[in-house]
Amino acid sequence: MPASPPTPAGSRERQVRHRAARLEDWIHDVRERWARRRGHAPTVVPYTGYGSTEWVRVLCRVLLSRPIAADEPSKRRRKRREQGIRGWRSFTSVPVGDVPVVIEVGGERIEVLADRGGVVDTRVPVALSPGWHRATLQTEGSEAVEAPVWIVGPDVDFGIISDVDDTVMVTALPRPLVAFWNTFVLDEHARIPTPGMAVLFERLVRTHPGSPVIYLSTGAWNVAPTLTRFLSRNLYPSGPLLLTDWGPTHDRLFRSGRAHKEENLRRLADEFPGVRWLLIGDDGQHDEELYARFAAEHPDRVAAVAIRRLSTGEAVLAGGRTKAEQHGAEVPWVSASDGSTLADQLSDIGLL
Repeated sequence: MPASPPTPAGSRERQVRHRAARLEDWIHDVRERWARRRGHAPTVVPYTGYGSTEWVRVLCRVLLSRPIAADEPSKRRRKRREQGIRGWRSFTSVPVGDVPVVIEVGGERIEVLADRGGVVDTRVPVALSPGWHRATLQTEGSEAVEAPVWIVGPDVDFGIISDVDDTVMVTALPRPLVAFWNTFVLDEHARIPTPGMAVLFERLVRTHPGSPVIYLSTGAWNVAPTLTRFLSRNLYPSGPLLLTDWGPTHDRLFRSGRAHKEENLRRLADEFPGVRWLLIGDDGQHDEELYARFAAEHPDRVAAVAIRRLSTGEAVLAGGRTKAEQHGAEVPWVSASDGSTLADQLSDIGLL
């Protein structure tokens, strides 16, 4: 009997990835049945969105959580609603995939399906004026919640895209431990803001009224409520957090953080062709490389790149640093260890 032809290595790898995704789906199904038997109900966790005067990008996630009891003290009930599902509980909460979520915004009403991880990331055609608006979100069995959305005016020509870890907050941990520590150990009260960065952001939005501020991170959606409270508590401007979902997909064993950032940078360039972006990051990850590549592809969309230089200890924990002088980008490029010095350099090139 002839031997079966060997399976190509690429095919075997695709099978492994597919099995991992199917295993994750099975685990989600088991946990969902268990949680529903315990009386947990769907909860929509709203995230800040953004858009233009013609459309809005709405973001949220559907999870199963313990319902708020009717006899629970009103102050505690209000606090729970405001905080959503936080910290390590956000990772133990069960995502509800493939469920319809009703979105109402600007007089428009649409229904979309959450993805397999419970995440909704959709674009809604709607006419809205520049500034802050609210989208109402609800799924069957849940209370209606509101998600803030920032609408960018057609005359806005400047925006900010910023990394989070080691850029707006000091992480000072080995990279493999960052996500675990920030998610399961610390809350927003214990996180340390990067010196001078909040003031830098505030000066930028005051100098450029109406400018969008986008926080682009490789962190998981689970930490969005905690990060939002950290930014607010430390007086950073409000703005959307563009995070990702962990775990396998049908074509990858693990989601790529670098690809997540690249895709969103290109998406923002396409969505706002008249905006030139100030790209803010640090020299301990891949920010310089990603920003330099984006600037080479879209030089007319980049106002400048601002890189926070890590201390020697931070750089060691981050796995080293990249060389700013080797970026090769033909756009203004500044770097410093704190927000105050970055502000001075950005002032020198006319952005402040």
